[in-house]
Amino acid sequence: MRKILIIGIGAGHPDYITIQAIDAMKQAQVFFVTDKGSAKADLVRARTEICERHLAANSYRIVTIQDPERDRTTPAYESAVNAWHEQRRIIYEQLIADELGENDCGAFLVWGDPSLYDSTLRIVRQIASRGTVAFEYDVIPGITAIQALTARHRIPLNDIGESVRITTGRQLAAAASLDHDDLVVLLDGKCAFNDIVADDIDIYWGAYLGTEDELLLSGKLHATAEKIAQARTAARERKGWIMDTYLLRRSRK
Repeated sequence: MRKILIIGIGAGHPDYITIQAIDAMKQAQVFFVTDKGSAKADLVRARTEICERHLAANSYRIVTIQDPERDRTTPAYESAVNAWHEQRRIIYEQLIADELGENDCGAFLVWGDPSLYDSTLRIVRQIASRGTVAFEYDVIPGITAIQALTARHRIPLNDIGESVRITTGRQLAAAASLDHDDLVVLLDGKCAFNDIVADDIDIYWGAYLGTEDELLLSGKLHATAEKIAQARTAARERKGWIMDTYLLRRSRK
């Protein structure tokens, strides 16, 4: 039976990939790599370099997937994302059927970890449940941006006996307040932290974590927010894309 491996490759540093992930890669004959356009060519290149670094030449092939466009104009966010994922599902399902033989293994190399704010696992589960093409699948965890962020800032993710909430920039903007003492924010394209008015909040921000372009800033939110916004804008203009995350923490007295 066909097999699909969904492999977390870490948050950017080439050494973040685990031995388990390397061993899993060695099982695959085909790697499905999503191309999100010239602005994000670095992400395709990183995956290609990981394969070249850890696998024997001519032991695998890469199949490039042209990522469908997502409608970013509609206010119906969830519907737009579901429609986008359905387009991806159609493409992935066809490629699994066409590119893998009955006993072949294919793999998706997922930035960070497949279980945290990535659609690949969700889409593969949908394809498997449809039963149109038969395959089994497995997931190999990876180092997340959250782990890389706290490591690079040399801070623990949680305080003693405290919990941590993980949310998105969209959710933070809707709340317009810090409703948890320790809040990790992902997918914030509009610097939602600017809307929080408080003097007792620390921010730990990082972009391109683990890469040669890594940016790190931290400090009191009210004193650091503008610096982060400026650094983020400049980096996006320079590279054409940005991956960043941050931790908001209420100061302990």
